[in-house]
Amino acid sequence: MARRQSSTVNATYVYCVVSSPSRPAVAGAPDGIPGATPPRPVPLGGKLWLIAAEAPSAMYGEQAVNAGLRDLDWVSRVAVGHERLVEHFTHGRGTTVIPMKLLTLFSSIESAREELLRQRDEIGRAVRRIAGCEEWGIRVFADPVGPVASARRGGTPAVVTGSAFLASRKAARDAQRNLRSQTAAAAQQAYESLAGVTRRARLRPRGRDEGTTPPLLEAAFLVPTSSRARFKAAARKEAERCAAAGGRMTLTGPWPAYNFIGTDGETT
Repeated sequence: MARRQSSTVNATYVYCVVSSPSRPAVAGAPDGIPGATPPRPVPLGGKLWLIAAEAPSAMYGEQAVNAGLRDLDWVSRVAVGHERLVEHFTHGRGTTVIPMKLLTLFSSIESAREELLRQRDEIGRAVRRIAGCEEWGIRVFADPVGPVASARRGGTPAVVTGSAFLASRKAARDAQRNLRSQTAAAAQQAYESLAGVTRRARLRPRGRDEGTTPPLLEAAFLVPTSSRARFKAAARKEAERCAAAGGRMTLTGPWPAYNFIGTDGETT
């Protein structure tokens, strides 16, 4: 939500904004990003608190961050520390947490506070949007060990004639296409069904990392905490439906509501 700024002398790292009737407790908070000081709440007025820490500019200045982004291990360590700290504050009683993007940095705590005060109305709308909710996600994949793959291992005699071989190959391709179509339809049905029992839902773009197979569908759901059991029961049914259609559905959560802090569920 806040824009990232470079650091030349001191870096202030912002984890999240917390809406809480009292000062958020930092006792027992886990370690955050590597090298940073323990987090501290900074008042933004009303019930809003900025959770920030001082980070060494040698590790989080502009050049250091640009170099670190090319190192997946470094990114992973920072991401784990960031997420662990944000999740700590989501467990506070009566709190709503607006998580910041990874590597939200400012030159000082004053500049961080000034920037977020300018966004206070937007933050307030986000708080109202996600209050009392948590984020869950699903991914649906085409199962490589499905009915078609099983049939190929079923001991069918080898085809030796040219025309029969080509016909067999075409039949296999058609069967695989039909299975993928059935799985995609089941995935879409799962999304629509789960969206019906949540406050908001969002389809995520299907990314593709090198050497991996992207999911047929990936989605995030904003689920009222009071509806968690109902949502998980519905997700189990949809996972069974996807499996019967030759797919595999995974469920993750609960998470801070990263995908729903922006207008209409769009991240900012």
